[in-house]
Amino acid sequence: MENKRAPRVRFKGFTEDWEQRKFSSVFEGLQNNTLSRAELNYESGTVKNVHYGDVLIKFGDYIDASEAELPYISDDAKADKFKNSFLQDGDIIIADTAEDDTVGKCTEIQGSKGLKLLSGLHTIACRPKEKYGPMFLGYYINSPAYHNQLKPLMQGIKVTSISKSALQDTDMIMPKSIDEQIKIGEYFSYLDNLITLHQRKLVKLNSVKKSMMGKMFPKNGKRVPEIRFAGFTDDWEQRKCGDVLSESREQGHSGDKAKKLTVKLWGKGVVAKDDKGSAATQYFIRHAGQFIYSKLDFLNSAFGVVPEELEGYETTADLPAFDCHGINPYFMFYRAVQQDFYLKNGIIADGSRKAKRIHADTFLEMPLLLPHIGEQNKIVSYIQQLDNLITLHQSKLTKLMKIKQSMLESMFV
Repeated sequence: MENKRAPRVRFKGFTEDWEQRKFSSVFEGLQNNTLSRAELNYESGTVKNVHYGDVLIKFGDYIDASEAELPYISDDAKADKFKNSFLQDGDIIIADTAEDDTVGKCTEIQGSKGLKLLSGLHTIACRPKEKYGPMFLGYYINSPAYHNQLKPLMQGIKVTSISKSALQDTDMIMPKSIDEQIKIGEYFSYLDNLITLHQRKLVKLNSVKKSMMGKMFPKNGKRVPEIRFAGFTDDWEQRKCGDVLSESREQGHSGDKAKKLTVKLWGKGVVAKDDKGSAATQYFIRHAGQFIYSKLDFLNSAFGVVPEELEGYETTADLPAFDCHGINPYFMFYRAVQQDFYLKNGIIADGSRKAKRIHADTFLEMPLLLPHIGEQNKIVSYIQQLDNLITLHQSKLTKLMKIKQSMLESMFV
C-alpha cells in the first residue's frame, strides 16, 4: 500500500491508483496582463481583472466570478489586447509573487459565464487541457501535497517569486475518475461554506458588541447611556475608581517560587504565565474576581479579571490587582477596555516613552461614571452572553479550519 498512488482518506467506491503527470501535460498557458491597481476601478468597465494580491489574500481556492468583487480594467482598449485569453470556468490563476512562501497560491475560476475576465499582474494563468471536476484543481494546487514541491523552486529574499518554466516540470498526482474529483471539490467547498458562515457570524457578533458597548455606557459628558434596560432611569453617578476599588497588596512568594499569571493585551484575558522568575523579586497573591491591569501596558488595554482557575496565582507589583466594593469587576473591565477610558486617562502616564507606567494611586484617581449595581449586573450579563457566542463561533471556526487543513493533507497525494 505504501507504493500506491492513492491518498490516505478517500470516498467509498474509489480504489484505483491516482495517476502522476507533469504540470505541462495538464495545462496550457494563457496570457496575463501587467496592469497596476491604478489602472483598475470598481465602478465601470466591460472586462474584469484578477489581481495577484486578491489571489493571495482575498480569494480562496476558487471564486464564483459572478459574485466576487473584481475590479474592472479602466481602459477597454488595453483589455481588448488580451481577448484571446478571457478566462472560463476551470481556469487556474496562480500568484507568481509574494512576500513569503504563499507564492504559488492559486484560485480556480467558476461562475464566469457571460463575463469577460482576465488574469492580471504577477499571475500565471493556466487552462486545463481536459475536463476536471469543478474546484478540484484549485484545492489540489493549494494543498501541501502539491505546494510543498514549489518551495525549493521559489526565488528571492524580501519578495519571493516562481516562474512559469519552474512550474512546468512539477508533478501532479490526481485521480483519473472525474466523479472522484467532483466529490473532493464538493467536500472542500462544503467546508469552506461552513467556514465562511461562521466568519460572517463572528463579524456580525463583534459588530453588535462594539455597537452596544458604545451605547450602553454614557458618552460625551452625558450621565445616562443611549440604551438602557427596563426599570433603570436614574443618572449614573460620577465617582472615582478609588471609591469602589482598593488595591490588594497581599504578599506572596519570591519570583522563583510563585505560580504566576499575566494580563494579555487588548482585553484578551488573564492567563497563567510560565516564567522561572527571580528569587530577589517579591510577588503578590491574586484572587478570583479581582480587577487587574498592567502598569506598563495600560495604553494597550491590558485589563482583566482574575478567573477562578487562577485563584492564588501571583504577579509582581507591575500588575496591580483590586478588590471590588459596590462594583461588578467585569463592569470595570468592560469600561476600562473602551478607548475613551484607557486612552484619555493614559495621557497622564508616568515615565519614559518606552516605559510609561500607570501606577495604582494614579488609576484610583481616575473618574468613573457608575450606575446602580443592578444595572451593572445587567450590562455585564448581556455583554458576557455576546462574548460567549463569539467564543462559541470562534471555536467552531477554528475546529473547521483544522479539519480542512487535516483533510487537505490526507485527501491528496
